[in-house]
Formats: sequence, C-alpha cells, structure tokens
Amino acid sequence: MTSCTADFSRALVRPSPNHGERKEGREPNMILLHYTGMPDDEQALAWLCNPESEVSCHYFVHKDGRVVQLVPEARRAWHAGRSFWAGEEDINSHSIGIEIANAGHPAGLPDFTDAQIEAVIDICRDCATRWYIPAERVLGHSDVAPVRKADPGEKFPWARLAAAGVGHWVEPTPIAGGRFFHRGDDGQPVEALQSMLAFYGYNIEITGSFCERTEGVVQAFQRHFRPERVDGIADMSTIDTLHRLLVSLPRMAVA
Repeated sequence: MTSCTADFSRALVRPSPNHGERKEGREPNMILLHYTGMPDDEQALAWLCNPESEVSCHYFVHKDGRVVQLVPEARRAWHAGRSFWAGEEDINSHSIGIEIANAGHPAGLPDFTDAQIEAVIDICRDCATRWYIPAERVLGHSDVAPVRKADPGEKFPWARLAAAGVGHWVEPTPIAGGRFFHRGDDGQPVEALQSMLAFYGYNIEITGSFCERTEGVVQAFQRHFRPERVDGIADMSTIDTLHRLLVSLPRMAVA
C-alpha cells in the first residue's frame, strides 16, 4: 500500500504490490465479493501479495473475522479479471474487492463463518457509506463473470447481508411447477428473459435463443438470488424473482 493507514478502521495492513491507477480517475461504485478458492488461507493471502500472481484485492477476511487491507481503496486492485456489469467492462476500476477465506466449490463449498459474515457486513457498510455505493451494486464475482466464475457461491448468505442493510434482495419466489425455459428453446419469451437479465446488469446478448451463455447467466443469477436450485433452467421461480428485483430497483422507482 502507498499508505500505512487502513481505509477501514478495523483492518490490519499487509501491502500487496498488485495494483494501479483507477482508469480515468474513477472512484469505486461497486463492491465485489469473492471466495479465495484455496484450502490454505495463509497461502491464499500470500498469493494475493505475490507480484508473480498479478492478482490482489482490497480486503481479505479470515475465518475468525480478522480483516487485512492489501490495497488502498483509491487504487485499482486486480481481482475481477475479465468481467462486465451494466455496460462496464473494466470492473477493477469501478470496484472494491473483498476476498473471503473459503476453499469454495473445489472443497464442497464449506460454510462461511459467522465472524466472516459480520466482518463483510461491516466492511460493505463502511465502504458503501464513504463511496455512496448503491445496494444493487454489491455483487458476487459470478455476477460479473458468469460461466467463468462461481464465487462466492450459492451458500453465501446474501439474505443475511440484506437484512443488515447490505445489497439488493427480495425473498426468492418458491419453486413450484409451471412453464420453464432451458437450453435449446427459442422465441419471444426467451428474448424477454434475456432483456430482463441485461437490464439488471448481466452480460448477455438478446437473441431470443436460449444458448449455452444464457444458461450460464441464469445459473449466475440463481447462485445469487435463488440459491435453492442452481440448474440454469429459467423456471417460474427464477423469472418471478428476477421480475420483482427489477421492480424494486431504485432507478425503476424514479422512472
């Protein structure tokens, strides 16, 4: 870090060299949550501080809730990779990245600890207040990089964060019967689904064809907003949850 002072008061400082200028003088307007995906937490932290890795984040959250700051918030950490949200491709220049120590899907997706979640809530509240970050722009890595990434995963407690005032959330519509769409389907209803996902922010082309990419974006949506079943099939539960999220967006209320 270029300073020994942490932006988040509870954080310890362990500088990573892996950062740069935010392009065009941008300020963070998004918070992106990750899991480390490595079995050894100290090795994960060391990797984020290793210049050979060319990856980093702003904050690292240990299982016991300790918070380490690696990169100043004003700087561009290297955590999102190739990604997209709501028309923007350089997510690193727009975001604050938080890595949560968790071995992830390769290890069967272990539970996050209560201490970790409370720490993440505190960091997000603090950052959102200081940088005026809207609730709907607290996202997972899988949201901005569907298909390519799956973290922080379907066991991450987004509802708990929302109850604490962090993130955008509606209670998922219960899974039931009814019409559904899956890979290979075509037509106006598929085009409408793609349009809704794109309007929310996902990177999806509106073609009217339920292709492999559409399936992957639906999975990413489910992983965050309807985690009970992540199968890439746009059932009525998925579609209705998406619709209610869109209706509840502040920009929709203004419109």
